[in-house]
Amino acid sequence: MPALILDGKATAAACEAQFTQRVEALKAQNNGLTPILATILVGADPASATYVKMKQSACRRVGMESIAVEMDASTTTEQLLAKIAELNANPNCHGILLQHPVPSQIDERACFDAISLAKDVDGVTCLGFGRMAMTEPAYGSATPQGIMRLLAAYDIALSGKHAVVVGRSPILGKPMAAMLLNADATVTICHSRTKNLAAHIQQADIVVGAVGKPEFIRAEWIKDGAVVVDAGYHPGGIGDIELAPLVERVAAYTPVPGGVGPMTINTLIQQSLLAAEAAASLA
Repeated sequence: MPALILDGKATAAACEAQFTQRVEALKAQNNGLTPILATILVGADPASATYVKMKQSACRRVGMESIAVEMDASTTTEQLLAKIAELNANPNCHGILLQHPVPSQIDERACFDAISLAKDVDGVTCLGFGRMAMTEPAYGSATPQGIMRLLAAYDIALSGKHAVVVGRSPILGKPMAAMLLNADATVTICHSRTKNLAAHIQQADIVVGAVGKPEFIRAEWIKDGAVVVDAGYHPGGIGDIELAPLVERVAAYTPVPGGVGPMTINTLIQQSLLAAEAAASLA
């Protein structure tokens, strides 16, 4: 029986229709208050520039606005921190996105952590991660939070399931594991240096590929009936998991592209809207 396709593109589109209504309601109830996301792009990396434009476009589709901050590749940590402080202090800015990665001379972690918790709509601060892990209110890191929303949209059961997350980055693998644990899954975290990786993955009811290497996770490692989530994207439209041999024997999978990617951007928009709604409630 063919696997269920976890269609992130369709799910995101349905959510955008709801977001548009919420944006209009917010404007009507708060003297035209428009949710505004600030995007910061440092340098001229083509892929990063494309991702930022996609996020700005998503804002426009739901009636939100964006502040486009573009900084030179020679920007220093101090200059970037000053720009973040300026946006933190701007009451018309409700969310801040610092596009990853930044040039090597910049202390990226220091700059991430300078973002106000109330405006950390991409879920990149240490404080936000800690609060999320402890099930306290915080905006979750956008990609894993988007994955959780996609799984929920298709009623994928998580409680009591064994989830194997392959990857340990601070904005994907680690928060993904914490979110699954908070949803009562039993979680194993693996990575590129894990010994006997195939043996770990063979036990998984849910596999999340977040290792950043094309088709690093082989199809034969994944058991029949598993739920497969591929958070990778590489040239040629392939992810971190060898998906083609799986489509007839797993329970569900995210396509690449069209699975996790649209939900990442959609989650950023959702959390920016939530931040604007929270700011309006305090005004």
